[in-house]
Amino acid sequence: MHHFSIKTLIFLYLFILPATQLQAEGCRIPSSKTSQEAYRRVAPRLIREMQGMDVGLGDPVFIRIFKKEKQLEVWTRKGLAYKLFKTYTICDHSGTLGPKIKEGDKQSPEGFYSVGANQLNPYSDYHLSFNLGFPNEFDRSHNRTGSVLMVHGRCSSIGCFAMTDFRMEEIYTIVEAAIIAGQSQVPVHIFPFRMTWENMAAHNNSKWVQFWENLKEGYDYFEGYRSPPLVTVQNKRYHFFTFRPLLFGGNFPAIPADNNYAQLNTASRKTDTL
Repeated sequence: MHHFSIKTLIFLYLFILPATQLQAEGCRIPSSKTSQEAYRRVAPRLIREMQGMDVGLGDPVFIRIFKKEKQLEVWTRKGLAYKLFKTYTICDHSGTLGPKIKEGDKQSPEGFYSVGANQLNPYSDYHLSFNLGFPNEFDRSHNRTGSVLMVHGRCSSIGCFAMTDFRMEEIYTIVEAAIIAGQSQVPVHIFPFRMTWENMAAHNNSKWVQFWENLKEGYDYFEGYRSPPLVTVQNKRYHFFTFRPLLFGGNFPAIPADNNYAQLNTASRKTDTL
């Protein structure tokens, strides 16, 4: 396993690498003039910001996306737990709340995905991008179809998450640096909204509520352990595992009595009218 220091990464990008590819972790990291120029622009600032949080560019990262809130979170690992580095505003995504079902439905996906070296696209027509890996095993088990669903630059999207160019340069650089430094897969968890019990209650009438309950299991794991769970698919459902103790700073959401969404929803509406 090759682990590159920050100084080595900067040296490679600024002085050595042509706009071709970097060999790391047994695979090739695609590189272009666009990605290298983006790195030169944003890496010094990212390094300073991360040092202030006692983390570094190239440390393992984790991404969460919330469609309703139009937010993309980047978390960086410090020790066993992850710390929130930055929350980016999503400029545009298409469709409504709910998963992508078939090619051409203009829906953006929901579920548990990951990004490796071969999913980075420094030659994107949308400035820079990475492929989310849809359909994953869960999607295929439900016969869901679609392809080339990305997080990318610009501010227009059909089934993807458009971040604008300047935000995407930071996100891409963070993901790319983590992969170069040895992280084989960057987890990307995509939710319809923040999976609180109150939000679940507010959407209790949706046809996707059972699917979202399954997503909430993975959401709660991270909230409690501050580390992404191992995700598998069994019997057309996501299953989650962790070998880590409940960490300081983690907090499993309290479960309301009887999982009574309708009761919670009523209470939520009353609160909203005050």
